[in-house]
Amino acid sequence: MRHAAHKANAQSTGSASVYRPARPGRAAHTSAVVYANSPLAVVPEVAKMLNEGAPTTRRAIRQAARQKAHKKQFLSASAFALLAATASSFAYASTASSAGLPSASDAVSSLVTDTTDASVATTQSTESSSSTTTLRDTNADVSSATVSRSEARVSADDSAAWSLSSESDALDTSQMSKSLADNPEVAKLMDRDAADLPADFNPNHATGDTGNAYSFSQCTWWAYVRRQQLGLPVGSYFGNGAEWADSARALGYWVDNTPRVGDIMVFQRGQEGSSAVYGHVAIVESINPDGSVVTSECGASLNGQTMSRTFSNVHDFQYIHY
Repeated sequence: MRHAAHKANAQSTGSASVYRPARPGRAAHTSAVVYANSPLAVVPEVAKMLNEGAPTTRRAIRQAARQKAHKKQFLSASAFALLAATASSFAYASTASSAGLPSASDAVSSLVTDTTDASVATTQSTESSSSTTTLRDTNADVSSATVSRSEARVSADDSAAWSLSSESDALDTSQMSKSLADNPEVAKLMDRDAADLPADFNPNHATGDTGNAYSFSQCTWWAYVRRQQLGLPVGSYFGNGAEWADSARALGYWVDNTPRVGDIMVFQRGQEGSSAVYGHVAIVESINPDGSVVTSECGASLNGQTMSRTFSNVHDFQYIHY
């Protein structure tokens, strides 16, 4: 027996107007489509609206996702390329400015391409005869002319001179020492006596100074005190007055028979009324125009007071310089 439903379906299979999708369980990814032979296709706008309203298929979704990913990759690559080009431009500009290389604008301005007129160069003299300016016509007839880097460089001006900013900046060379002495007073005296210094003299020799070890008011005590006042070296244990020259010479002091201001003057035993047992020492305070020397000296009987004498036979004594 045939059912009426089947017959009804058979009678309605003439020309279907709308394609109906299958059941969702079997073909959920299909969409309803209006075909050209459908009565609805008579109105194109209606067909378009129906097709746009139809559910999107999985294939269309995948294609849209791929297109979106491709677009994102393209935009990222373009942005990265633009960033790299900008960074390269800044790097070149910085290198060119520090190395003196021409920039892009300099390169463009160095090209002369106008071929309409003849080449003309004019030279104008300024008020100063030492400076001139050369003008180049912009309508010069040059087919392809460039300016090289060597031509663009400006030659260094070696005619510059320097000077002190003011008179107060002038150096007093008389206060400058050329010697290598650690003692500044010795350094000054060495500059004064440069022509007479021994060839092997060492200005930084041992001084033997550990403090005043001599008895109060003795000639040796005063010699030590006065040399300290003058800033000159002196030993603490040179012995009796007559022994000072040998003791100083053993430490490296410069000792000879020519007096200089500030020297220690050494008297041998009994010389010029000195003690026949101990000898004597004094300080050369000044030298007179006739070559005689004026001394300052002390003795046990003077109770710390000093006296002065003048000697003309100056080369009979030994003198400890420094």
